Amino acid sequence: MATQRLGIIMHGITGRMGYNQHLVRSICAIRDQGGVALPNGDRVMPDPVLIGRNAEKVQAIAVKHGVKRTATDLDAALANKDDTIFFDAGSTQMRVALLRKAIAAGKHIYCEKPVSETLDEAISVAQAAKDKGIKSGVVQDKLYLPGLRKIKMLKDSGFFGRILSVRGEFGYWVFEGDWGQPAQRPSWNYRKKEGGGIILDMLPHWRYVLDNLFGAVEAVSCLGTVHIPSRVDEAGKTYAADADDAAYATFQLAGGAIAHINSSWCVRVKRDDLVTFQVDGTHGSAVAGLTRCFSQHRVNTPRPVWNPDEPQTMKFEQQWDEVPDNTIYENGFKLQWEEFIRHVVAGAPWKFDLFEGAKGVQLAELAMQSWSERRWVDVPALQAAKGTQSSAAA
Repeated sequence: MATQRLGIIMHGITGRMGYNQHLVRSICAIRDQGGVALPNGDRVMPDPVLIGRNAEKVQAIAVKHGVKRTATDLDAALANKDDTIFFDAGSTQMRVALLRKAIAAGKHIYCEKPVSETLDEAISVAQAAKDKGIKSGVVQDKLYLPGLRKIKMLKDSGFFGRILSVRGEFGYWVFEGDWGQPAQRPSWNYRKKEGGGIILDMLPHWRYVLDNLFGAVEAVSCLGTVHIPSRVDEAGKTYAADADDAAYATFQLAGGAIAHINSSWCVRVKRDDLVTFQVDGTHGSAVAGLTRCFSQHRVNTPRPVWNPDEPQTMKFEQQWDEVPDNTIYENGFKLQWEEFIRHVVAGAPWKFDLFEGAKGVQLAELAMQSWSERRWVDVPALQAAKGTQSSAAA
């Protein structure tokens, strides 16, 4: 059994997601477990170089986590032939230019979503990677959540029968920053000119969740809004928050199911988790959060009768059974990193490339069109990048 080094250029690791999920809980965790196992029994050990403009901050992160290499010059890092993968978790507005640089340098690409702000850009960069023979990946982390993996298990077992509907609730209260509680999210999320907005942030997630678990998205009706038009930024200055901070979207899916997902940074949570999905089918229903999942089969479904004149006596929440943890659920970001590394090094099967990422941008773009025109908008199938097999219809 041999161990081979894999150089990874990591950009955007000073941000919340890049640091917590990708560096600490993925790459460092993979390193600490002894690398990624390949099908032939060999192992791959990631060797990251952390890239950032603030050399002192990046170096402090590297020292804390035992990472040996840092740099501030991305061009020089991309020129290093000993590094194979470029990873980006920076801002959306910077992403396309960075990916193009990395593609030109011959690096394989792995990045956060959304791939870009527009569909044209997303398709263009996907085609550029294909033309260069670059392997690519886009983060689709929600599919790896324990809760949704349990939903998939139920679906694959036939538990639901014919799926009728999917209801999603995502969000929490993000403080405005003007009364003593600092905001939990960066201010650019709420500035339209900086690529902010919950539609561009969350609809790409809902695209791959719906496509892969419940049926390809065929049409969308979306209403976005700015509930809180003024917030306070990291420097304590009040700014105009002109990007949508909530979106209420309905989707028609292949096979006839209807999905509705509310996404909001202006909602207080009275549910089991920050995101929940309820799936209702002819034979059974299930409700999943990030980790837990509860189900109710048709033979266990209660028979309530509407009577507004009497207090409700049924304890509905007690009538559901929890789906047990019959396996160990590792961090979803780490699992997807491991799959992508196997794809790059050993050619293992891989689905979530830049073209799949473009589908998320497409849905966000069409959702904003729906909002603007106040109507349903069809979601046409995207043509796969030239030279690839056609992906599933949109």
